[in-house]
Amino acid sequence: MISVDCKKDVNWLALVLESLHHTGVAIVRNVLPLDMIETTRTRLDQVQAANRRELGDQRLRRAGELGVLRLMLKHDNHFFKFLELPELLAVVDRTVGETAIMHLQNGFILPSFPKTQTPTVFQNRFHMDFPRVFNGYLASINLFFAIDAFTAENGGTLIVPGTHQKTATPAREYLEAAAVPVECTAGSMLVFDSTLWHAAGVNVSGADRLGINHQFTRSFLKQQIDYVRALGETTVLAQPARTQQLLGWYTRVVTSLDEYYRPEHDRLYRQGQG
Repeated sequence: MISVDCKKDVNWLALVLESLHHTGVAIVRNVLPLDMIETTRTRLDQVQAANRRELGDQRLRRAGELGVLRLMLKHDNHFFKFLELPELLAVVDRTVGETAIMHLQNGFILPSFPKTQTPTVFQNRFHMDFPRVFNGYLASINLFFAIDAFTAENGGTLIVPGTHQKTATPAREYLEAAAVPVECTAGSMLVFDSTLWHAAGVNVSGADRLGINHQFTRSFLKQQIDYVRALGETTVLAQPARTQQLLGWYTRVVTSLDEYYRPEHDRLYRQGQG
């Protein structure tokens, strides 16, 4: 698995793109500055508390997830900053294109469990985040930020290099034997083809492990959450134009003839969006 430093390797993006083609995965180090890492740690805890207040612990337990935080943008504007990172935008532009939209932004506070006591949930079973293969056409990309250092001990994501863009499901025994834990420093960005087989690792470190996953798709694919509706027009329009586009502002579905027949500059689904 290739690991490049975006501050020192002038050709880091070319190396990442080449690695995505051959192995489906790459690590980019030194993407997040230290102050952003520290602020994000605090804000993730606050979003988790907000999710618990809104949904209740029982409802969250019923979902069968381990520390997943959804719709963080609703609770804290800090998480919009990730959509302005030049390294993130560079990878998105060169993979799923300049008109791509954000399929999801999920925070993770992966809890630690004693060995053999980690609950089995979807996260820690091998899966593809985009289980559709279009004859090699890249339709979805993941950019996962390590807010804590990722290690084998704290549940660094298990990836199986070379299993992307395959129509046949690999044997479970192969996935388990060939899986490699992602180990990288805090502030790194894990980039992988969303058809790559992977799973959350098992955290036995005694402390939570924090991260934030982003998935971006071609603009004509539906989002996991309709971020424009969820956040509201006022919040979306307060963001930079590129962030608006990533949130899906230019690819909204009309709900009336009045919306359909608006002037071109005012249309909900803009021209040239893919």
